[in-house]
Amino acid sequence: MLMRTDPFRELDRLAQQLTGASGTWSRPSAMPMDAYREGEEYVIAFDLPGVAKDAVDIDVERNMLTVKAERRPVVAADDVQMELSERPLGVFTRQLVLADTLDTERITADYEAGVLTLRIPITERAKPRKVTIGAGTERKQIRD
Repeated sequence: MLMRTDPFRELDRLAQQLTGASGTWSRPSAMPMDAYREGEEYVIAFDLPGVAKDAVDIDVERNMLTVKAERRPVVAADDVQMELSERPLGVFTRQLVLADTLDTERITADYEAGVLTLRIPITERAKPRKVTIGAGTERKQIRD
């Protein structure tokens, strides 16, 4: 139902491990997700811990779904000295190519406990249906 559009994600993860780099303000990073079919809907859940609801942006253009979220620093006061900062901050993006069988006009989104859940209905033309078998009729070939 969808295609991943981030083929270098594992290479990026490996490079981060080797260099010891963590997320920064300037580098976008992917967000973990689950995607599954539930009845007549396709469900995509993104983990966005520590991201405020107003810092999440969802766009759909044709069949390209883009989710962008920004995790801002919790402590922004001048008199606070950060001792340890391991949680990545900045902009996180994820783009997915949605199949034509999904109804992108009727996507719904909920955000609860740091999880963004999108529900995308499956179009009528993509749902399984029965085909009736008509009475057999003899076909005649037309000869020139």
